[in-house]
Amino acid sequence: MAPGQRAKTIGLYTLLVILPLLCVLISLFLGRYPIPVSEVFSVIFSWITGERPDPTHFSVIFHIRMPRVVLGVLVGGSLAVSGAAFQGLFRNPLVSSGMLGVSSGAGFGAALALILFTDFFFVYPFSFGFGLVAVSLCFFIGRFTASTQAITLVLGGVIVGSIFSALISFLKYVADPMDELPAIVFWLMGSLSRAEYSHIYTAGVPMILGTAGLMLIRWRLNVMAMGDKEARTLGLNVNLTRIFIIVCATLATAGAVCVSGVIGWVGLVVPHMGRMMAGNNNKVLIPVSFSTGACFLVMVDNISRLISTSEMPLSILTALIGGPFFIYLLKQTKGRQW
Repeated sequence: MAPGQRAKTIGLYTLLVILPLLCVLISLFLGRYPIPVSEVFSVIFSWITGERPDPTHFSVIFHIRMPRVVLGVLVGGSLAVSGAAFQGLFRNPLVSSGMLGVSSGAGFGAALALILFTDFFFVYPFSFGFGLVAVSLCFFIGRFTASTQAITLVLGGVIVGSIFSALISFLKYVADPMDELPAIVFWLMGSLSRAEYSHIYTAGVPMILGTAGLMLIRWRLNVMAMGDKEARTLGLNVNLTRIFIIVCATLATAGAVCVSGVIGWVGLVVPHMGRMMAGNNNKVLIPVSFSTGACFLVMVDNISRLISTSEMPLSILTALIGGPFFIYLLKQTKGRQW
Protein backbone atom coordinates (compact mmCIF):
# COMPACT_ATOMS: atom_id res chain seq x y z
CA MET A 1 0.00 0.00 0.00
CA ALA A 2 1.35 3.41 -0.99
CA PRO A 3 2.15 5.84 1.88
CA GLY A 4 -0.56 8.26 0.75
CA GLN A 5 -3.18 5.52 0.58
CA ARG A 6 -2.09 4.18 3.97
CA ALA A 7 -2.43 7.61 5.56
CA LYS A 8 -5.87 8.02 3.99
CA THR A 9 -6.98 4.63 5.34
CA ILE A 10 -5.68 5.40 8.84
CA GLY A 11 -7.46 8.76 8.76
CA LEU A 12 -10.73 7.11 7.70
CA TYR A 13 -10.68 4.49 10.44
CA THR A 14 -9.72 7.12 13.03
CA LEU A 15 -12.73 9.17 11.95
CA LEU A 16 -14.98 6.10 12.19
CA VAL A 17 -13.95 5.70 15.84
CA ILE A 18 -14.14 9.38 16.75
CA LEU A 19 -17.62 10.07 15.33
CA PRO A 20 -19.54 7.56 17.52
CA LEU A 21 -17.57 8.68 20.58
CA LEU A 22 -18.47 12.28 19.78
CA CYS A 23 -22.14 11.36 19.45
CA VAL A 24 -21.96 9.58 22.81
CA LEU A 25 -20.40 12.63 24.45
CA ILE A 26 -22.98 15.01 22.96
CA SER A 27 -25.84 12.75 24.09
CA LEU A 28 -24.71 12.93 27.72
CA PHE A 29 -25.52 16.66 27.70
CA LEU A 30 -29.02 16.17 26.28
CA GLY A 31 -32.13 15.39 28.29
CA ARG A 32 -35.18 16.85 29.95
CA TYR A 33 -33.38 17.04 33.28
CA PRO A 34 -31.12 20.11 32.91
CA ILE A 35 -27.48 19.68 33.93
CA PRO A 36 -24.95 22.47 33.33
CA VAL A 37 -22.21 21.70 30.81
CA SER A 38 -19.48 22.24 33.38
CA GLU A 39 -21.22 19.82 35.76
CA VAL A 40 -21.41 17.13 33.07
CA PHE A 41 -17.66 17.35 32.50
CA SER A 42 -17.11 17.36 36.25
CA VAL A 43 -19.13 14.14 36.63
CA ILE A 44 -17.45 12.44 33.65
CA PHE A 45 -13.91 13.17 34.87
CA SER A 46 -14.63 12.77 38.58
CA TRP A 47 -12.81 9.44 38.66
CA ILE A 48 -9.65 11.29 37.52
CA THR A 49 -9.95 14.46 39.58
CA GLY A 50 -11.18 12.68 42.72
CA GLU A 51 -14.02 15.16 43.20
CA ARG A 52 -17.35 14.00 44.62
CA PRO A 53 -20.03 14.93 42.06
CA ASP A 54 -23.65 15.65 42.84
CA PRO A 55 -25.31 12.23 43.40
CA THR A 56 -28.36 13.15 41.31
CA HIS A 57 -26.25 14.37 38.40
CA PHE A 58 -24.04 11.30 38.63
CA SER A 59 -27.07 9.00 38.57
CA VAL A 60 -28.69 10.77 35.59
CA ILE A 61 -25.51 10.70 33.51
CA PHE A 62 -24.10 7.27 34.35
CA HIS A 63 -27.22 5.25 35.18
CA ILE A 64 -29.79 6.69 32.77
CA ARG A 65 -28.11 8.42 29.83
CA MET A 66 -24.89 6.41 29.49
CA PRO A 67 -26.39 2.89 29.20
CA ARG A 68 -28.98 4.20 26.77
CA VAL A 69 -26.37 5.83 24.55
CA VAL A 70 -24.01 2.83 24.61
CA LEU A 71 -26.89 0.50 23.78
CA GLY A 72 -27.88 2.84 20.94
CA VAL A 73 -24.36 2.58 19.51
CA LEU A 74 -24.46 -1.24 19.63
CA VAL A 75 -27.99 -1.55 18.25
CA GLY A 76 -27.53 0.98 15.45
CA GLY A 77 -24.16 -0.41 14.44
CA SER A 78 -25.35 -4.03 14.53
CA LEU A 79 -28.45 -3.37 12.42
CA ALA A 80 -26.47 -1.36 9.87
CA VAL A 81 -23.68 -3.94 9.54
CA SER A 82 -26.20 -6.79 9.19
CA GLY A 83 -28.08 -4.87 6.50
CA ALA A 84 -24.87 -4.16 4.58
CA ALA A 85 -23.83 -7.82 4.81
CA PHE A 86 -27.20 -9.09 3.57
CA GLN A 87 -27.28 -6.57 0.73
CA GLY A 88 -23.87 -7.72 -0.41
CA LEU A 89 -24.61 -11.42 0.09
CA PHE A 90 -27.94 -11.41 -1.76
CA ARG A 91 -26.86 -8.70 -4.24
CA ASN A 92 -30.10 -6.84 -3.57
CA PRO A 93 -30.22 -3.14 -2.55
CA LEU A 94 -33.66 -3.56 -0.93
CA VAL A 95 -32.58 -6.21 1.57
CA SER A 96 -32.38 -5.15 5.21
CA SER A 97 -31.16 -6.68 8.48
CA GLY A 98 -34.56 -8.30 9.12
CA MET A 99 -34.82 -9.89 5.68
CA LEU A 100 -34.81 -13.50 6.91
CA GLY A 101 -37.67 -12.97 9.32
CA VAL A 102 -35.59 -12.34 12.42
CA SER A 103 -37.41 -9.10 13.28
CA SER A 104 -40.86 -10.65 12.89
CA GLY A 105 -39.82 -13.72 14.86
CA ALA A 106 -38.36 -11.57 17.63
CA GLY A 107 -41.51 -9.45 17.67
CA PHE A 108 -43.66 -12.55 18.09
CA GLY A 109 -41.44 -13.81 20.92
CA ALA A 110 -41.69 -10.48 22.73
CA ALA A 111 -45.47 -10.30 22.29
CA LEU A 112 -45.85 -13.87 23.55
CA ALA A 113 -43.73 -13.11 26.63
CA LEU A 114 -45.73 -9.96 27.39
CA ILE A 115 -48.93 -12.02 27.39
CA LEU A 116 -47.63 -15.05 29.30
CA PHE A 117 -45.55 -13.30 31.98
CA THR A 118 -45.92 -10.21 34.12
CA ASP A 119 -42.16 -9.73 34.44
CA PHE A 120 -40.67 -7.82 31.48
CA PHE A 121 -37.42 -9.78 31.93
CA PHE A 122 -38.80 -12.71 29.90
CA VAL A 123 -39.23 -10.50 26.83
CA TYR A 124 -35.51 -10.55 26.04
CA PRO A 125 -34.83 -14.32 25.93
CA PHE A 126 -38.15 -14.99 24.17
CA SER A 127 -37.45 -12.31 21.58
CA PHE A 128 -33.91 -13.50 20.93
CA GLY A 129 -34.92 -17.16 20.79
CA PHE A 130 -37.79 -16.71 18.33
CA GLY A 131 -35.58 -14.50 16.16
CA LEU A 132 -33.20 -17.44 15.79
CA VAL A 133 -36.13 -19.79 15.20
CA ALA A 134 -37.34 -17.63 12.31
CA VAL A 135 -33.98 -17.78 10.53
CA SER A 136 -33.76 -21.54 11.18
CA LEU A 137 -37.14 -21.93 9.46
CA CYS A 138 -35.76 -20.08 6.42
CA PHE A 139 -32.98 -22.68 6.14
CA PHE A 140 -35.55 -25.45 6.61
CA ILE A 141 -37.67 -24.07 3.76
CA GLY A 142 -34.57 -23.96 1.56
CA ARG A 143 -34.26 -27.75 1.82
CA PHE A 144 -37.53 -28.20 -0.09
CA THR A 145 -36.22 -26.79 -3.36
CA ALA A 146 -33.25 -27.28 -5.62
CA SER A 147 -33.17 -23.66 -6.84
CA THR A 148 -30.44 -21.15 -6.07
CA GLN A 149 -30.02 -21.08 -2.31
CA ALA A 150 -29.70 -17.31 -2.02
CA ILE A 151 -33.02 -16.77 -3.79
CA THR A 152 -34.66 -19.51 -1.73
CA LEU A 153 -33.51 -17.92 1.52
CA VAL A 154 -34.93 -14.53 0.52
CA LEU A 155 -38.27 -16.12 -0.42
CA GLY A 156 -38.20 -18.14 2.78
CA GLY A 157 -37.62 -14.94 4.74
CA VAL A 158 -40.67 -13.36 3.13
CA ILE A 159 -42.79 -16.41 3.97
CA VAL A 160 -41.55 -16.74 7.56
CA GLY A 161 -41.86 -13.00 8.14
CA SER A 162 -45.46 -13.03 6.92
CA ILE A 163 -46.35 -15.99 9.14
CA PHE A 164 -44.88 -14.41 12.25
CA SER A 165 -46.51 -11.06 11.40
CA ALA A 166 -49.86 -12.87 11.28
CA LEU A 167 -49.11 -14.51 14.63
CA ILE A 168 -48.28 -11.10 16.11
CA SER A 169 -51.64 -9.81 14.86
CA PHE A 170 -53.34 -12.79 16.49
CA LEU A 171 -51.62 -12.08 19.82
CA LYS A 172 -52.73 -8.45 19.59
CA TYR A 173 -56.28 -9.67 19.02
CA VAL A 174 -56.34 -11.88 22.12
CA ALA A 175 -54.27 -9.54 24.35
CA ASP A 176 -55.79 -7.59 27.22
CA PRO A 177 -56.58 -4.16 25.70
CA MET A 178 -55.87 -2.37 28.98
CA ASP A 179 -52.35 -3.62 29.76
CA GLU A 180 -50.93 -6.19 27.36
CA LEU A 181 -51.94 -4.66 24.02
CA PRO A 182 -50.38 -1.21 24.69
CA ALA A 183 -47.17 -2.89 25.87
CA ILE A 184 -46.99 -5.02 22.71
CA VAL A 185 -47.66 -2.10 20.39
CA PHE A 186 -45.10 0.14 22.08
CA TRP A 187 -42.44 -2.57 22.07
CA LEU A 188 -42.97 -3.29 18.36
CA MET A 189 -42.39 0.39 17.53
CA GLY A 190 -38.89 0.30 19.04
CA SER A 191 -37.41 2.16 21.99
CA LEU A 192 -34.29 2.36 24.15
CA SER A 193 -36.18 3.68 27.17
CA ARG A 194 -35.56 0.51 29.20
CA ALA A 195 -31.79 0.52 28.60
CA GLU A 196 -29.72 -0.79 31.48
CA TYR A 197 -26.16 -1.98 31.89
CA SER A 198 -27.46 -5.54 32.24
CA HIS A 199 -28.81 -5.32 28.69
CA ILE A 200 -25.39 -4.29 27.44
CA TYR A 201 -23.77 -7.25 29.21
CA THR A 202 -26.26 -9.81 27.87
CA ALA A 203 -27.58 -8.64 24.49
CA GLY A 204 -24.25 -6.98 23.77
CA VAL A 205 -22.57 -10.41 23.55
CA PRO A 206 -24.41 -11.62 20.40
CA MET A 207 -24.27 -8.14 18.89
CA ILE A 208 -20.50 -7.92 19.37
CA LEU A 209 -19.89 -11.52 18.27
CA GLY A 210 -22.01 -11.13 15.14
CA THR A 211 -20.52 -7.77 14.21
CA ALA A 212 -16.97 -8.96 14.86
CA GLY A 213 -17.55 -12.03 12.67
CA LEU A 214 -18.77 -9.85 9.79
CA MET A 215 -15.80 -7.52 10.26
CA LEU A 216 -13.36 -10.42 10.05
CA ILE A 217 -14.94 -11.92 6.94
CA ARG A 218 -15.88 -8.69 5.17
CA TRP A 219 -13.38 -9.19 2.35
CA ARG A 220 -15.16 -12.42 1.39
CA LEU A 221 -18.37 -10.47 0.90
CA ASN A 222 -16.70 -8.86 -2.11
CA VAL A 223 -16.15 -12.32 -3.57
CA MET A 224 -19.68 -13.49 -2.73
CA ALA A 225 -21.10 -10.39 -4.42
CA MET A 226 -19.65 -11.62 -7.73
CA GLY A 227 -21.97 -14.62 -7.74
CA ASP A 228 -21.71 -18.24 -6.64
CA LYS A 229 -19.92 -19.52 -9.77
CA GLU A 230 -17.25 -16.82 -9.66
CA ALA A 231 -16.76 -17.33 -5.92
CA ARG A 232 -16.25 -21.08 -6.40
CA THR A 233 -13.82 -20.39 -9.23
CA LEU A 234 -11.74 -18.28 -6.83
CA GLY A 235 -11.64 -21.19 -4.36
CA LEU A 236 -14.24 -19.99 -1.87
CA ASN A 237 -16.50 -22.44 -0.05
CA VAL A 238 -19.74 -20.69 -0.99
CA ASN A 239 -22.18 -22.59 1.22
CA LEU A 240 -20.01 -22.42 4.33
CA THR A 241 -19.29 -18.71 3.80
CA ARG A 242 -22.96 -17.93 3.22
CA ILE A 243 -23.99 -19.77 6.38
CA PHE A 244 -21.30 -18.01 8.43
CA ILE A 245 -22.39 -14.57 7.18
CA ILE A 246 -26.07 -15.31 7.86
CA VAL A 247 -25.34 -16.67 11.35
CA CYS A 248 -23.26 -13.59 12.26
CA ALA A 249 -25.83 -11.16 10.84
CA THR A 250 -28.64 -13.03 12.61
CA LEU A 251 -26.85 -12.93 15.95
CA ALA A 252 -26.23 -9.20 15.60
CA THR A 253 -29.81 -8.46 14.53
CA ALA A 254 -31.48 -10.72 17.09
CA GLY A 255 -29.37 -9.25 19.89
CA ALA A 256 -30.33 -5.74 18.80
CA VAL A 257 -34.04 -6.42 18.36
CA CYS A 258 -34.46 -8.25 21.67
CA VAL A 259 -33.50 -5.13 23.67
CA SER A 260 -34.72 -2.32 21.42
CA GLY A 261 -37.80 -3.69 19.72
CA VAL A 262 -38.32 -3.57 15.96
CA ILE A 263 -36.53 -0.51 14.56
CA GLY A 264 -37.02 -0.19 10.83
CA TRP A 265 -34.96 1.50 8.11
CA VAL A 266 -31.59 1.42 9.89
CA GLY A 267 -30.50 -1.78 8.18
CA LEU A 268 -31.78 -0.53 4.82
CA VAL A 269 -30.81 3.13 4.60
CA VAL A 270 -27.53 3.29 6.54
CA PRO A 271 -25.61 0.87 4.23
CA HIS A 272 -26.58 3.08 1.30
CA MET A 273 -25.31 6.10 3.21
CA GLY A 274 -22.07 4.17 3.68
CA ARG A 275 -21.83 3.50 -0.05
CA MET A 276 -22.15 7.19 -0.77
CA MET A 277 -19.09 7.76 1.41
CA ALA A 278 -16.97 4.65 0.82
CA GLY A 279 -18.24 2.87 -2.31
CA ASN A 280 -19.10 -0.81 -2.66
CA ASN A 281 -15.90 -2.28 -1.25
CA ASN A 282 -17.14 -4.26 1.76
CA LYS A 283 -13.71 -4.12 3.43
CA VAL A 284 -14.43 -0.42 3.99
CA LEU A 285 -18.23 -0.43 3.80
CA ILE A 286 -18.79 -2.74 6.80
CA PRO A 287 -16.90 -0.57 9.34
CA VAL A 288 -18.33 2.60 7.77
CA SER A 289 -21.83 1.15 8.15
CA PHE A 290 -21.24 0.34 11.82
CA SER A 291 -19.99 3.84 12.60
CA THR A 292 -22.73 5.53 10.58
CA GLY A 293 -25.47 3.31 12.01
CA ALA A 294 -24.29 3.98 15.56
CA CYS A 295 -24.29 7.75 15.02
CA PHE A 296 -27.63 7.65 13.20
CA LEU A 297 -29.52 5.74 15.89
CA VAL A 298 -27.99 7.67 18.79
CA MET A 299 -28.97 11.00 17.25
CA VAL A 300 -32.47 9.72 16.38
CA ASP A 301 -32.85 8.54 19.98
CA ASN A 302 -31.84 12.02 21.18
CA ILE A 303 -34.57 13.51 19.00
CA SER A 304 -37.11 11.01 20.36
CA ARG A 305 -36.27 12.06 23.93
CA LEU A 306 -36.46 15.78 23.27
CA ILE A 307 -39.11 16.27 20.58
CA SER A 308 -42.12 15.92 22.90
CA THR A 309 -43.03 15.52 26.55
CA SER A 310 -43.70 11.80 26.00
CA GLU A 311 -40.98 9.79 24.31
CA MET A 312 -41.62 9.06 20.63
CA PRO A 313 -40.99 5.48 19.39
CA LEU A 314 -37.86 5.14 17.30
CA SER A 315 -39.44 3.43 14.28
CA ILE A 316 -41.61 6.48 13.66
CA LEU A 317 -38.59 8.76 13.47
CA THR A 318 -36.39 6.36 11.51
CA ALA A 319 -39.14 6.06 8.89
CA LEU A 320 -39.77 9.82 8.75
CA ILE A 321 -36.04 10.49 8.39
CA GLY A 322 -34.99 7.43 6.43
CA GLY A 323 -37.79 7.46 3.85
CA PRO A 324 -37.18 10.95 2.41
CA PHE A 325 -33.41 10.42 2.61
CA PHE A 326 -33.73 7.16 0.66
CA ILE A 327 -35.67 9.02 -2.06
CA TYR A 328 -32.94 11.67 -2.16
CA LEU A 329 -30.29 8.93 -2.34
CA LEU A 330 -31.99 7.26 -5.30
CA LYS A 331 -32.25 10.62 -7.06
CA GLN A 332 -28.56 11.38 -6.52
CA THR A 333 -27.14 7.97 -7.42
CA LYS A 334 -29.69 6.97 -10.09
CA GLY A 335 -28.98 3.33 -9.23
CA ARG A 336 -25.25 3.60 -9.99
CA GLN A 337 -24.36 1.90 -6.71
CA TRP A 338 -25.68 -1.37 -8.08
